[in-house]
Order: sequence, then structure tokens, then C-alpha cells
Amino acid sequence: MRKVHLFLLGLSLTLFSCSGGQETQNMKMMTPVSFADVTIDDAFWTPRLLIHKDVTLPVCIDQIENQTGRIRNFENAAKGEGEHSGIYFDDSDVYKALEGMAYSLQIEPDPELEAKCDEWIDKFAAAQQPDGYLNTFFTLTGLENRWDNMDKHEMYCAGHMTEAAVAYYKATGKRKLLDVAIRFADHMMSVFGPEGRHWVPGHEEIELAMVKLYEVTSEKKYLDFAGWLLDQRGHGYGTYGKKIDRDWPEVYYQDEVPVRELSRITGHAVRSMYLYCGMADVAAYTGDKELTAALDRLWDHVVNRNMYITGGIGQSSHNEGITEDYDLPNLTAYCETCASVGMVLWNWRMLQFTGDGKYGDVMERSLYNGALAGISLKGDRFFYVNPLESEGNHHRQAWYGCACCPSQICRFLPSVGNYVYGTSEDALWVNLYMGSETTVKLRGKDVRVKQETTYPWDGYVKMTLGMDKPLKAEVRLRIPAWCKDYTVTVNGEAVTAPVRNGYVALPKKWADGDQVELVLSMPVEEVTADPRVKEDVGKRAVQRGPIVYCLEEVDNPEGFDSLRLTEDAQFGLNELNKRQWWGHPLMEIKAHAGGKTLTFIPYFAWDNREAGKMKVWIPLEEK
Repeated sequence: MRKVHLFLLGLSLTLFSCSGGQETQNMKMMTPVSFADVTIDDAFWTPRLLIHKDVTLPVCIDQIENQTGRIRNFENAAKGEGEHSGIYFDDSDVYKALEGMAYSLQIEPDPELEAKCDEWIDKFAAAQQPDGYLNTFFTLTGLENRWDNMDKHEMYCAGHMTEAAVAYYKATGKRKLLDVAIRFADHMMSVFGPEGRHWVPGHEEIELAMVKLYEVTSEKKYLDFAGWLLDQRGHGYGTYGKKIDRDWPEVYYQDEVPVRELSRITGHAVRSMYLYCGMADVAAYTGDKELTAALDRLWDHVVNRNMYITGGIGQSSHNEGITEDYDLPNLTAYCETCASVGMVLWNWRMLQFTGDGKYGDVMERSLYNGALAGISLKGDRFFYVNPLESEGNHHRQAWYGCACCPSQICRFLPSVGNYVYGTSEDALWVNLYMGSETTVKLRGKDVRVKQETTYPWDGYVKMTLGMDKPLKAEVRLRIPAWCKDYTVTVNGEAVTAPVRNGYVALPKKWADGDQVELVLSMPVEEVTADPRVKEDVGKRAVQRGPIVYCLEEVDNPEGFDSLRLTEDAQFGLNELNKRQWWGHPLMEIKAHAGGKTLTFIPYFAWDNREAGKMKVWIPLEEK
């Protein structure tokens, strides 16, 4: 098995080498094909989607209805009496779970699940105030205190409710929750804006949600409001130092400088991701070059200096976020699941906006490692924090007092098909490799696409195109930067095409039944960190394709702490029995080093068996 030694700048980039008031225009280079229009039939993803529907959704519903007081808060708010239980932003967990339910309905209708959604939505609507305001914490603890503290997550909760409303409207055509979201948005705009009060939301989310509301209603005022909220940052309009629950400076809230001047990720990692998503969404419709320049600078700073090999971000539990460049501890890494999902969401937006495959590379890395690690293989337990090393005391939980991560995974998993395909006027973009079928419009004509693969365990991908009449267009295949060798054939004939911006473009007059075969070389690789990452000096990580691997004590029980890789280590592959992994086929790696055999499993699969130690970065034996 060939192995490649790579030198990583900030752990990642060199591995990737193989406003309000403006007229709106969609500046995206690529338009995504909705997951609702993609049928997934894939050995890796299909079991996860089935488990999401059969296990994860029921777990979340049970926690919200029976184990916690989250749904009861809405019932009490509708009556205007009773106590509020939990944290002041717990409404958001209910909204995110509903969004996951709506996405599931977009994939497959389910009358029972839809009835549950309607039941919840009735409770939300009943809890809404006459002026459109909706937040159970302030309804039950004192409406006179609303909009008086930037860190109370009022707009954060409103944003997640809006996203759920848009998702459910798209799933069913029912407007009840969408109308609730519209009334709440109009309420916020009556209080804040150019003719009202200044405001900086302590936790970003509302900005991207307002763009979604604009997209579904075509009401430009919501896009303008998103742009106005972005412009509020960095001017001293926040209430920090006055009525703030935590003693954090402006940097924690991404409020230290105006957004167009940003060049460094700071503060809370998840908030940063949502802010960057909002900036990308607004820029896509306004063509704001200053916003896009800021996003370019931010991406470089995040990926080259502050991203873990798993695609996770956020080094510290102190601020749930960023410390300083190249400070990437493994044992105390925070890498919140929500932040890894945020990396997928942000890089997906940047990919659409630019058509540059480097964003697809980071999106894929975060998806298969940092984000997917957040949920157990059985679909019933979750990680909030995702370290790259464990002393055996870090375990998945059934739920959390702050349950943003379980509800985040609940809404994220069923949308995974959203990231596979994209289109432009004359091109089909294939961004992820996943067994699936869809029909897209190219030059106004329907093109049927069928993709067959066992990726990420194998680099072979077969695509079959179907159409009524021949059509001249391009098929653009993303070549992941971890891939150093690849071959492409069209109808059995080899094609030579260079990689440009991370994609191979195949221009052709396509006919019904044409087949494209892509073979991505997928050797085991040993990865070396940038020497400025002091934690990883003298260590190696193991990766194959998009999957980062780790050692678990359960597989390596003897002398776990003393295990070492060697310069001449030999690697082999072993397909694991999926019956032992709850229906998931997995690939393990055996490394023969220094007279010992080390067993590596995918990082996303750790802590699914018995308790024990784990590490991603393995010391290299000294000569």
C-alpha cells in the first residue's frame, strides 16, 4: 500500500493541492440541486439516512416532548402562565428538530411525522404575541425585558424558527409557520433598522435566515434587513459591558470591527460560521465585493491557521472558540459539532459563489470527519465536543442541557444530498461522490444523472446520463486535492483533461446513455502537521481519501500510550463486518510498525463500543 508524506500548512491547505438598498442579482456561479430532488442509494449514506428517520428523529422528539420542558414552554407561553424551564435559548432546539423533520418529509412523505409537525406548529403559533414577537423565555419571565440584551439569543431563536418555517413550507406547502415567521420578522423590523434602534445580535443566525425568507417570499426588505444587521457590527452598537451575561469583549461576538474589515476568525466558533454564512448569502445577491474580499481573507485565516485535520474548529472550551494561530491542542480541542456543521454550510456557500474546488475540499473534510463524528452509528447518542485525543473519559451522551448539537445534527443529516450536485447554464457540477440519482436542467432541457460508487471506501465512480435529445454541455467533476492520480473515461475511452480550480471539465455533445467513469487514487497517507503546531511536532496522522483515522484503545489494548509509527510503516486495509457496526460498512487500516500492528478506525466512528483512550496524532518513533 503506497503511503504519501504530506506537509500541512495549518493542517490542511497544502493537502488540498491533487448590502441593503442595492438591486438584487444572483451572483452564484453554481446553483445547488436540492436534496429533495436527489434520490440517494448509497452504501455509506443510505444507512445513516434510514437511522436518522427511524432513530434520531424519534430520540429528538422524545427529548423535546417528554424528557425536557422544551415543548411545554410553548404551551405555557400560549396560556401566559407557568414557569420557563431550561435555558433561555431552548426554543431553538425545537425549531432545529422541526427543520430536520421537514427535511425528512422533503425526502419521503410521512403522514404521521407531518401530523407531529403540525401539532408543534400549532403550539408555536399560539405562543406568538399579538405584535408578532415569539420567545417563550421572555413571554414567561417578563416581556418588558425583551430586546434589552444582545446575548439573550432572541434573534438567534427567531432565525432558527424562520429556517424551520421555510423548510416546512417547501416540504408541505403549508403556510402557517411561514406566516408566523413573517410576522416575527416584520416585528423585528419595526423595532430595529435605519428608522429604529441599532442592534447587534449576540449569536449570529438571523442574517442567513432573513436571506432564506427573502428567497421564499421575494420580499427584498428581508434581504435588506440581513444586510443592515451585518453592517451594525463593529460600530459599538452592542450592549456588551452593560447587560451581558458573560464578561467577554467585543471579539467574542465578532463585533470588534465592521464586517468588511474582517481578516481573522475570532471568538465563538459557531457564531463566526453563521456570520460568514450570512455574509456569503448577502454578497451572493448584492455583488458586494468588499464582503467577498473579507470572506476570502477569513477563509485563508481559518483553514491555514485554525482548522484541525478533521475539519473542526474551536480550540478552547473557555470561549467555545478560537485562541491563537497554530494553537491546536488535541486532548482539549473543543471542535463543537455545530462548528463543524457550520464549516460545511459556509464552504458550501463559498463553493456555489466561486466554483472553486478548494471550498469543496474543506466541505468534504468537515462533513466526513468533524460533523459526522457528532452522532453515534446507532443514531441515538451525540457529541457536543469532538477532541482529537481522549484519556477514556469523553463519551457520547443521549442529550445535553445545552442541546444545540443534537438538534443541529438532526437537521443537517437529511440535507446531505444538497451538496452533491450543482448546475450552471451549460454545466453539471459533481461536488461529492455518492450513489444517487437526480434530474437537472441544462440549457433548458432535462438531463437524468445516475451516480454509482462505494465512496469513500473506494475511488471508483460511474455516472450515466440520460436525455431525450443530444445536448452540448460540460460535466465538471471535482478532483479532491488529497487525490494525486486519477483517470477519466467517457464511454470507455480515456480522456485527458487538466484540473482547473479543483474540477475536471468534460465538454461534449452528450447523448442518452453516455457514461463517465472516474477513478480516484486512494492510498493510505501519513500526514505531517505544520511545525508551528507545537502539539503535533514529531507526530503523524493517518488519512485515506476524505477519511481521517484514529487509534482506539479497544483495538489496541496493549501499551496504548507507547504506540508509535515508524518511517517504514506498512499499511493494509480491512473491510469491517457491518453487522458489528450497526449496519454501517467501515474500512479499518492496519499499520505494521516496529514489530507491532496498529489498528486504525475512521475518526467519525470512535466511542461507539466500549470506553477507552483515543488519539488521531501518533508519535513517530525516534531514530
